[in-house]
Amino acid sequence: MIAVQDVSKFLGKKELFKGVSFQVNPGERIGLIGPNGTGKTTLFQILLGNTEPDGGMVTRARGVSLGYLPQQWTPVEGKTILAHALDIHEQVHAIHDELKTLQESLDTVTDRSLAAEMAKRQTFLLDQLEHMEGYDLEARAMKILAGLSFRTDRLNEPVTSLSGGWVMRLELARLLLAQPDLLLLDEPTNHLDLDSLLWLEQYLLASSSAMIIVSHDRIFLNRVVRRIFEIEQGVLQEYAGNYDAYLDEKALRREIQMASYNNQQDRIKNIERFIERNRYRKSTARQAQSRLKQMEKIERIEAPVHDAEIHFVFPEPPPSGKRVMELKNVKKAYGEHVVYDGVDFTVEKGDRIAFIGENGAGKSTLLKILAGVESIGGGERAVGPRTAIGYYAQYQWEQLHTDWTILEEASSVAGDMPQSRLRGLLGAFLFQGDDVLKKVVVLSGGEKARLILCKLLLQRPNFLLMDEPTNHLDIPSREVLEKALADFPGTICFISHDRHFINAIANRILTVHMGYVHVFPGNYDDFREIWEKRLMEGESGGAAEAPSGNAAGEAKTRTDQDRKRMRAEWRNELYRLKKPLQERVELAEAALETAHAELDELNGRLEDPDTYRGGDGNRIQTLRVQHHECQERIRRLTEEWEESALALEELEERFWKDRETA
Repeated sequence: MIAVQDVSKFLGKKELFKGVSFQVNPGERIGLIGPNGTGKTTLFQILLGNTEPDGGMVTRARGVSLGYLPQQWTPVEGKTILAHALDIHEQVHAIHDELKTLQESLDTVTDRSLAAEMAKRQTFLLDQLEHMEGYDLEARAMKILAGLSFRTDRLNEPVTSLSGGWVMRLELARLLLAQPDLLLLDEPTNHLDLDSLLWLEQYLLASSSAMIIVSHDRIFLNRVVRRIFEIEQGVLQEYAGNYDAYLDEKALRREIQMASYNNQQDRIKNIERFIERNRYRKSTARQAQSRLKQMEKIERIEAPVHDAEIHFVFPEPPPSGKRVMELKNVKKAYGEHVVYDGVDFTVEKGDRIAFIGENGAGKSTLLKILAGVESIGGGERAVGPRTAIGYYAQYQWEQLHTDWTILEEASSVAGDMPQSRLRGLLGAFLFQGDDVLKKVVVLSGGEKARLILCKLLLQRPNFLLMDEPTNHLDIPSREVLEKALADFPGTICFISHDRHFINAIANRILTVHMGYVHVFPGNYDDFREIWEKRLMEGESGGAAEAPSGNAAGEAKTRTDQDRKRMRAEWRNELYRLKKPLQERVELAEAALETAHAELDELNGRLEDPDTYRGGDGNRIQTLRVQHHECQERIRRLTEEWEESALALEELEERFWKDRETA
């Protein structure tokens, strides 16, 4: 379909990549990865023919069609959402128009030979339409738009009414509907919620189109692609398999390359020593000269080189109180649209809560309410003692000062931190040397995301609120952020559609579903495997609930006042029933925290070489016994915690099921 031969490209004086060669065959699904700034988008532009390479050539098969999803796209004016989705193939529309004209002519033509010719042409056009799947174009468009979470009642609204994220979804829908021979998708998952992302995975797996996908979503790459192209240090390397297979193969290649490099270096040193010893002796000078020529012919193996990566840890924040924040009977509406009507939600120290759910359900609104940047229409937002909030907004870079430098932006929240230390911190986020004097206006999306993370770190919060923090971060940066948040000793509430990221961070899942807010223990995989089905079947009342303006069921048949009074009584009753079990859970958690700290201390002592110096066997044996006893205590406490937590969940489920069906 498309062949790339020895392609090179410069950006100013910087060489983005060189000697790039590969071919794409029909139906192949390829992931294109590499740190931000390595030229992935530029390579797409070369494949499309929009940018000329500085060296090499690109050959496309005759008639091959390409479809491209950029990271940003400006919506067209004067069209509805559905009309724009359908506007994908001029030939399909031309055939429909000609068929309409033919049908009108056939109804009136009297010349038999002319009618036969027109009928023959009609048959040909119908065959063409069938081949291009033009019969059911609108039905397929409706199906794709629904899969990407477009509501049917919005399809006749103008495209210009959509936000940036929804505009990109619409452009993705157009591409999928067009079914080009080769799809070039640049970060297609960035603006999708989890439901839409899962739908897209299944659609791409069933598609006959070949595709090259730029993505930093590791699980998405694992499930969709079967070949990996990586651009690193200006070179494109190919790997068979999905992302996990790529990691294994890359580690093996690096190991082999390092071993080959070390072996060659040893060989070179031996030759150099021989030359040094023998070059001035008459009897061995000829041999030394021969070895010198031999060494000059050696094709040098390069040591594996790693791209620069961000590296940081969140500083130890001041401790918060046990109850970090509480929402009591909170209400929120935008005009006539009620988002929350009576939500109760508590965040406690150590919680790491991932907010999931379809776009528009109210996740960002809830996060903004917690952050204090969104007002409430009723109820109470209670901030716990010593709670220090750090808020990362999805579009926070809009609040950056475009005419400031990176250093000025960071200095605005750095307090009295010395410039040398501040520059060192910026260096950890890859803003090194004169880079800190760059204006914010020229920064890429990834650079702005890193700058905002740096500013967040400088504020030393103990309660992090983060809306899509991984957007625009490459995979190495996501992994560093994951580790930093995993080690963060405070409390976190965050929104993300990166399942790997959620699994690595979350210990609770909050979902907005059918007008209610539900909170479940565990990470995303736990939610999918245990709780989601019960939620969809209406078996779980959730740990916190928020009836909205469209809440279904019995609540609708009661007056608002009666419903609110009854639910308040129910919540009080549930609180009294839960209290003994909740205390058991909290005691087990505290004991587990102490036991894990003790185990860490024992592990450290057993790993310390000083422990084994002096030959004190009794002391070492005592440490091992203590280590075993601590592990056993953790096992027992974990069982107690699981038993109490399960009993708590079952109590809540029975309680709400009994009340709602009463």
